Amino acid sequence: MSDVKEKYTSIGREDAWRQELRKNVKAKERTAIPRAKMPELDAVYRAGSYDEVNVGLSSEEAQKEAARCLDCANPTCMSGCPVQIDIPSFVKNIEAGEFLKAAVTLKLYSSLPAVCGRVCPQEKQCEAQCIYTQKLKKEPVAIGHLERFAADYERNSGQAIEPIKPASNGIKVAVAGSGPAGLAFAGEMVKWGYDVTVFEALHEIGGVLKYGIPEFRLPNSIVDFEIDNLKKLGVNFVANCIIGKTISLEVLKEEGYQALFVASGAGLPRFMNIDGENLVGIMSANEYLTRINLMGAGREVSDTPVLSGKTVAVIGGGNTAMDSVRTARRLGASNAIIIYRRSFEEMPARMEEINHAKEEGIQFMNLYNPVQYLGDEFGQLKQIKLQRMELGEPDASGRRKPVPVKDGFELLDVDLAIVAIGVSPNPIIPQAVDGLQTTNWGTIEVNRDNMQSSIPEIFAGGDIVRGGATVILAMGDGKKAANSMHEYLQKKA
Repeated sequence: MSDVKEKYTSIGREDAWRQELRKNVKAKERTAIPRAKMPELDAVYRAGSYDEVNVGLSSEEAQKEAARCLDCANPTCMSGCPVQIDIPSFVKNIEAGEFLKAAVTLKLYSSLPAVCGRVCPQEKQCEAQCIYTQKLKKEPVAIGHLERFAADYERNSGQAIEPIKPASNGIKVAVAGSGPAGLAFAGEMVKWGYDVTVFEALHEIGGVLKYGIPEFRLPNSIVDFEIDNLKKLGVNFVANCIIGKTISLEVLKEEGYQALFVASGAGLPRFMNIDGENLVGIMSANEYLTRINLMGAGREVSDTPVLSGKTVAVIGGGNTAMDSVRTARRLGASNAIIIYRRSFEEMPARMEEINHAKEEGIQFMNLYNPVQYLGDEFGQLKQIKLQRMELGEPDASGRRKPVPVKDGFELLDVDLAIVAIGVSPNPIIPQAVDGLQTTNWGTIEVNRDNMQSSIPEIFAGGDIVRGGATVILAMGDGKKAANSMHEYLQKKA
């Protein structure tokens, strides 16, 4: 490999160095290499710690995993990536030991590679389209692990690649929300020379990356590093400012902003509307995670303490439910329970998160559904009445529909219940902007080909359009909207 490293140093898909790598390791040898396993902290230790669970691959492990890539002539993995990263190029740079070049390749396509390498569901996207999965029926190349490795290597190497601030084109654009969609959009627009300002409602920049994902999955330092890179490119950030409340669209226009990208997310929690839901000790996962992740409510001394308990039940089966129950475990719950009305097979959470939860001692009550909350004379939650369920025919999503078991009721003693059954779109901007068309679900209606709304100078993406999506899908919306807004503004100029 050292000869390859010496001879071919440029970035990109160049036949010469790729052919050299193929000579070093034949296809048959590549397919015989077992997939790298992500090193993790000990489960007993991490259940009481906010240290990041996944430790990351070593250089040797990363190069060995990269050597599994067959460098397909038609890289189907890229078709599964919403931001269209040139996956073979960054992977082959890792194989050749050109780790910084791998990081550069990633940055050409993604504003948040270290984030995506940690929280994106690669198993349902790029890795699901890998030739190993599609043709060879083997475990796919660990694209997510390698993306994280390259991004982390750059950050920790002392040789972080300084972004070059582009020349200004004199056009101002605004962004509502600093989550993944907003950050991806800003990262694209600033490269074309736009004067980009991101307005964030909360006091810290990062949106759901900061308030919704615990540090044991995504450390804040990782998010801050990516945001600092955007600042160096010239992106401006304004915290504690709500477009539609603190500042209106009319004021933005008066200040010279020519277009707006709405990435305000889906922060309105959903509840089940069952008896007893207003008891003390029942809260949404959105509030629970925000207060702990962003406001330090889990600390012994806090200005905004959060309720805790020895027995904590989390209702839901998605990643937010796993984040909530694992957080409760770290805050001292000796009995942290997931209650989910379907089976393990139907759970929408990433398998990695489910496995981590099991290893950390989380209990799972599958095929149960809350039907009533019961409290004491002071209005404090004490029990949940559960309905046992069984699986019937598949519903519209393709999952088997849960149906109640006759007379199958049980009572569960609990101190705290956290409801993680989904969120609804943030209604502030749709309600504040006349003429902005929305769907029956409260999402902003856009042309999915260009992410443009009913008001030509307003584009939107992420959860405010999808109603709930992954980080990488939101980023894909941001990139698509940036391309479309750029085209729109250039024609208008």
